[in-house]
Amino acid sequence: MPNDLIRQTLRRAKKDKVTFIDLQFTDFLGNIKVVTTPVARLERAVRKGIWFDGSSVEGFARIHESDMYLLADPSTYTLIPFRNDGTGGNIARLICDVYTPAYKPFEGDPRYILKKVTNEAKKMGYIYKVGPELEFFLFPKDKEDKIVPASKGNGYYFSLILDESYQIKKEIVETLKVMGIASESITHEAADNQHEIDLVYGDALTIADNTITLKLVIKAIARRHGLHASFMPKPIFGVSGNGMHTHQSLWKTNKNAFYNAGDKYHLSKTAYQFLAGQLKYVKEVAAIIAPTVSSYKRLTPGFEAPAYICWAKRNRSALVRIPESSKGDEETGTRIELRCPDPSCNPYLAFAVMLESGLKGIKKEMKPPNPVEEDVYEFDDSKLSKFYIEKLPGSLKEALDFMEKGNLVKEVFGDYAFRRYLETKKLEWDSFRTWVTDWELNRYLPNV
Repeated sequence: MPNDLIRQTLRRAKKDKVTFIDLQFTDFLGNIKVVTTPVARLERAVRKGIWFDGSSVEGFARIHESDMYLLADPSTYTLIPFRNDGTGGNIARLICDVYTPAYKPFEGDPRYILKKVTNEAKKMGYIYKVGPELEFFLFPKDKEDKIVPASKGNGYYFSLILDESYQIKKEIVETLKVMGIASESITHEAADNQHEIDLVYGDALTIADNTITLKLVIKAIARRHGLHASFMPKPIFGVSGNGMHTHQSLWKTNKNAFYNAGDKYHLSKTAYQFLAGQLKYVKEVAAIIAPTVSSYKRLTPGFEAPAYICWAKRNRSALVRIPESSKGDEETGTRIELRCPDPSCNPYLAFAVMLESGLKGIKKEMKPPNPVEEDVYEFDDSKLSKFYIEKLPGSLKEALDFMEKGNLVKEVFGDYAFRRYLETKKLEWDSFRTWVTDWELNRYLPNV
């Protein structure tokens, strides 16, 4: 790590009157983990790292190999406004990479896994840029502080007069700004307490860092207002779920490698190959980008969540869409939008497998099928077969089976992380499979 950046970070912490540092990282499931250390240990954190017990983190080390180190990335330094109440010194955060006692990157660290694939892209001359759109619900709580997951569809883009949560979202965006994170837009979504915040486009590692920070900020600000923020993909039956549509492009020598002025979609050969790779491998990576039981209750026809593997320009029922660029911005704005990821994913792992899928399409010079502009939700099986349109996995179990049989995720994760992720998710599926739900009791108990 450059000494100048380290010295700059130390000076900023002193100027900001910081007394404690939150060292942040994520487990396999995308949950933020924190080790808090006094500011006196900041220099050690960015130069040598701070010890922690890896066996206590989901998907990390076993008991006999638990000693690990958090090496803080000084470029991620920022104050945490909602952690600073004015009663004492300020609290700052740094996002960390996980290292072994031998000071080698831990192969199961999601941030390291993303770095490996972005470095692969760099060797090919590309920078991978993404812009995720995070949807979430703001649920009220009752007098006993229990979450009340109730909603109904009310249409997009509520007026500011009707949208009572506008001030909350404004506070979220202002907090992000203080933390150096730019948001593209804030909107009301399809349900009466569903919302969306989009992050400004950027390189995948920075945006993955910003995504976990955005989720943390949203939850913290919601809690301050007595609400519960949920990124659960499908919290309510019959109501639109939460997605994380992700806009993507590759850049080469400061130019958009996806742009071709002569193509009717403005897509280059590279873009078509990248698109073909994502369509080809989406079944294998589904368990990473849509990683929960709830994810597959969202990925059903009828709620603008894609269930079929195809692409189009304007068709929002397609898995991949080519968004329209503003006139004059086509060269920089041309991109592809993958619509099946949801915000329950770990963004480091999600961006890693999405990128690798696209890179394989480029390496193998794949060609995508023809676009499908019709509403695929209206297709029966014979028409799906006619257009060679396959379906996404129908459950987490199916997704894990595709992941286990394929090679792509194993190549990206490495054998250790692949096995640990698979073990964790199979346990999740088994827990769901054996759980007796309210639906079963309501349907069978009175009648069977």
